[in-house]
Amino acid sequence: MTLNVNRNLALETTPDFAPGVTLATDARAELAAQFIPAGSRVLDLSGATTLQRLLPTGCSYQGIVNDFNADDFPTQAAAHSDIIVMLGALERIADVENLFTHLRFCKQDVILSYRATDLAGGGDRAGFANALSFYDLALLFDRYGFRIECSAPIDAGQVLMRLTPTERLKPVVACSVAVISDGDIGTFGGRLGYQTINALLPGEAEVHHLSFGTLHEARDKYDLVVLGTGGGMFLPLLGDDVLDIVSRGKAAIGIFGTQYRELIPRVGLERLVERLDTWFARYEDDVLMYGHGRSNVTHLGDWLIDQFPMNTSTLDEPLQIVDEIRPDHALDRAIQVIQCHRQVYSARLHPLLCALTSAERAAYAEQPSEQMPGIVSGEFRSMLIDIFGRSYPEKQFFMVDRDAVRRYKARVHRNVARVAERIDAILRNVAVASA
Repeated sequence: MTLNVNRNLALETTPDFAPGVTLATDARAELAAQFIPAGSRVLDLSGATTLQRLLPTGCSYQGIVNDFNADDFPTQAAAHSDIIVMLGALERIADVENLFTHLRFCKQDVILSYRATDLAGGGDRAGFANALSFYDLALLFDRYGFRIECSAPIDAGQVLMRLTPTERLKPVVACSVAVISDGDIGTFGGRLGYQTINALLPGEAEVHHLSFGTLHEARDKYDLVVLGTGGGMFLPLLGDDVLDIVSRGKAAIGIFGTQYRELIPRVGLERLVERLDTWFARYEDDVLMYGHGRSNVTHLGDWLIDQFPMNTSTLDEPLQIVDEIRPDHALDRAIQVIQCHRQVYSARLHPLLCALTSAERAAYAEQPSEQMPGIVSGEFRSMLIDIFGRSYPEKQFFMVDRDAVRRYKARVHRNVARVAERIDAILRNVAVASA
């Protein structure tokens, strides 16, 4: 069935639901049951028990017959319910203001039906105690702190509505966010970072993902620019084109670390950090090298460790990871495979981080620069110092201190929650400033 809304906010039916069609006696209750979540405690004030047999799984039901015109309202029962249902009842109440005074203090969702005066089939009001249009209903609901969450026509003259207390609702304001990936999104860490930032941003955000090969597709302005998804920045990623996009945001934050630091011009990185509201630096090394004296730099840790649960390895067969995990390998399956092995050697950063949550022994090899093979990324060393308080020689197995990994993981998890709070606060402030 197709629904249309007329100028009086009344839901109209298209010709396949013609006026004058008489529905089955329990059609109103059948429709109301579709509005009720499973497991709800339902208080039915309709005066009939038809709804009870139609409720979804796990619901409890209490039907009460009240004389609302005598100010008889079941306050205690309403306080211990999740949803209050009133089918065919509101039209017969003379003092609707008094009723909604009680409903307001209950602070529960309300499902009710009503024959509005401006509906095609709502003209015959014999026996009714009030006559409200849709506009009158909207004013009534708003005055007592309710909004119409959803609605549907019952027949040509009746509409079913679910009301929600407005204090439960957080205003939703659309916002635009640019996310500039700090590396190849086809890598193991890049794919995990893509998922992590998407989960962290608020649901109402319109997210525009950019890579360093698609910066020309950037829009003219954003509410927030997020530079990085937890990876490592290096020289080619610190150019003027990135600074230009950062400047297009009403606010900007960085979520990245650094690598190949010998090749990074300090002036270029400092110029970038100055443009950021906050730089959530991946490693303590980043903070110490580039964040001294800056109030907008804080140590995050490698947030991708949140993607790897603490686990116990079972296989004695050593695992060696030299090449990048292919994009066609499912992330969850790759994590499971890595965590099966008690001994893991990795030349890739985030597969080693994954292994530290489960392996007994681990070893690594730093990645050399493609431009200058004598210079290595330095990421492994920074990560090990963050987690264990010390580094280990390359290509030599060391015993994994699981307690240290557990402490690090808990610390980073708390820090990530603060990042989410910071993003939420930034976007709220932007929305207020734009209002």
